[in-house]
Amino acid sequence: MKNHLKTIWFAFASGLIFGLGLILAGMANPAKVLGFLDIAGVWDPSLAFVMAGAILVGVLTFLIAKKRTQSFLGLPIQLPTNRLIDKRLVFGSALFGIGWGLAGICPGPGIVLFGAGAEKGMVFVGALILGVLVFRGLDRSR
Repeated sequence: MKNHLKTIWFAFASGLIFGLGLILAGMANPAKVLGFLDIAGVWDPSLAFVMAGAILVGVLTFLIAKKRTQSFLGLPIQLPTNRLIDKRLVFGSALFGIGWGLAGICPGPGIVLFGAGAEKGMVFVGALILGVLVFRGLDRSR
């Protein structure tokens, strides 16, 4: 039970730090994201720096994780093994990119906006849940 509480605490703390980082970097502001994506207009390169920092942290984390069998909390590390690029991956990536480009919101900032009570966040999370349910329904019917 004690380890379970520690896991919940670290999950909460990680989510809180991630959300605060998104807010501080301005990534919870759809206008800032759309400014990055608008390369024909007044381009805002700040998101590129945020992404570069995230990639650096991710690469270092995966290098450490590959050498371990357990997390620092003693849980098993389960890294992805599938390297297949198929129709589902390409279609899902394209759908994600189109939605991100139209709304300027992806899941992390969408949940931050939802938690802040912003209407755009409410709509985004509602559409996210609907998309997951539609996918599950289509996937089960295959």
